[in-house]
Amino acid sequence: MPSATVHLLRHGEVHNPEHVVYGRLPDYHLSERGACMAEAAAAELARRVQDGDRIVYLASSPLTRTRETAAPVARELDLDVHTDERLIEPANHFEGLHVTGRELARPRHWPFLLNPLRPSWGEPYRSQVERMAEAVREIAREAVLRGGDGAQAVAVSHQLPIWLTRLSAQGRPLPHDPRRRECNLASLTSLTFDDVDDPGVPRVSYSEPAAHLYSGVNQLPGS
Repeated sequence: MPSATVHLLRHGEVHNPEHVVYGRLPDYHLSERGACMAEAAAAELARRVQDGDRIVYLASSPLTRTRETAAPVARELDLDVHTDERLIEPANHFEGLHVTGRELARPRHWPFLLNPLRPSWGEPYRSQVERMAEAVREIAREAVLRGGDGAQAVAVSHQLPIWLTRLSAQGRPLPHDPRRRECNLASLTSLTFDDVDDPGVPRVSYSEPAAHLYSGVNQLPGS
C-alpha cells in the first residue's frame, strides 16, 4: 500500500495594480513581494527535504504566475517542472474586469449571476474538483514511481481549485464565501494518501511559509 503526499502550492502575490480578475490572462507576473513569497515556500520545502522528506516531483499550472512560483522550488530541490493543464485557474466570465457593484449592475452580466452555487460565471465547482482530483492522484502515483513509498510531490496551482479540492477531501459543501478560504498566497495545502491506489480521500494539512510577508496584502484573486 504505497503512500504519498502532494503539496498544493498556491502562487505568490501577482502584480495587478488595476485590480482586475486576471484569470487565465497571459503575462500577469509575480510582484516583487510575490517573488519573495515563492522563495519562502521553496526554502520551507528545501528545509523539509533536509529533514528527510523525499520530494521527487514538481508540477505546475501553465500560467505565468504559477510557473514563476515553481521556479525557485525547482532550483532549490533540483527538479524539473512538469506543466499540467489540470492545475489551471478556472475560466471566468469576469476575466479582465475590475469587478465592482457598479460593474455587476450592467445588464450584460446578469445571466452570469443567476446561480452562485454552480457557479454560473465560470467553470462549475464540481468540474474543478474532478480535474484537480485526477491530477493530484496521478501526481501522487508519479511520486511513488520515482521515490517509493512515502514520496512527496509539489503541484503549483491557484486559490479556488486548491480550496475546492480541500473542501471535497473534507466532505464539505463546495459553494462558499470566498472571504473564508484558508488558502493564502504561497501556502501549502498538503494531501496525504495512505494508499495511492485506494479510492479513499486523503488527509489534509495546511501551512503558510510566507505568512511573514502577508501584512497589507489582500489574499483574494484580483486584489
